[in-house]
Amino acid sequence: MKTVMLTYPQTLTSDELHTQPQVLAIGQFDGLHLGHASVILSAVRIARETGVQAAVMTFHPHPKEVMRKGDYEGYLTPLQDKEEILAGLGVDILYVVEFNDEFSKLTPEQFARDLLLPLQTRTAVVGFDFRFGHQGAGDEQLLRSLGGNDMTVETVPPFLLNGEKVSSSLIRGLLKRGQMDEASQWLGRPYSIRGTVVHGEKRGRTIGFPTANLELLDRYVIPAKGVYAVRVQYGEQMLRGVMNLGVKPTFHESGMKPTFEVHLLDFEGQLYDQELKVELVHYIREERKFASIDALISQIREDALTAARLLS
Repeated sequence: MKTVMLTYPQTLTSDELHTQPQVLAIGQFDGLHLGHASVILSAVRIARETGVQAAVMTFHPHPKEVMRKGDYEGYLTPLQDKEEILAGLGVDILYVVEFNDEFSKLTPEQFARDLLLPLQTRTAVVGFDFRFGHQGAGDEQLLRSLGGNDMTVETVPPFLLNGEKVSSSLIRGLLKRGQMDEASQWLGRPYSIRGTVVHGEKRGRTIGFPTANLELLDRYVIPAKGVYAVRVQYGEQMLRGVMNLGVKPTFHESGMKPTFEVHLLDFEGQLYDQELKVELVHYIREERKFASIDALISQIREDALTAARLLS
């Protein structure tokens, strides 16, 4: 999959932008959950049937981050994660449009005329609740009208799971409550984060449970504090582990920034400066303060056994 960064209007006039007829799925797609996947896979299917390129258009940074509106608290799928997942869905090209103040003021007519049609969009594929243009003034019916004879529009109905519409906002709520099994069902995969291993307090090794301390690579949605059974991708290896997400109340007073500490069950060695992808598979328990170091060690041992059982 090829990724093309677009800045309106400069990049669209660049000689380096070689376009060809394509089917284009359009949306923010933060989370790339089952509902988003249904839109994107529809675009891929139509593209294969018509013999043209399958493309996705998304926007970065998140509009809520730029406009400082709503309850934006981070990404479910930052750009690197989004690229990886889209490539796995069979997308040929990803257009990442820079969302800034100027772009936010585009009218629906400008969006279609100056962005979609120059990219040779033959079919635009959108979700049932798709809005575009300044203050969301355009909907799929207007997009259909603006496409005229040059661009058709395919609207994908909502994706229902147990009778409920899958949405990014509801997934965020599940993560905040530590409901990882439900979040995984709606996402179609476990929720994951990426980070670089940095030096921490090195307390874990002194009590027999060395940990990899992660500095996150992007502004992720942070799930509930507590202990998780995790799978960790390190290069080509997939390792089992247990992760504590929290402020370590046994050792610190309140106010500390949450940390991400992963104890790997199947690995020995140094990981400093290495990048890890961590899948949060199961929520084991809440974080809590222990009366003694021995009590903490006993609980960590039990957590590791629980994680091993859940991940076996």
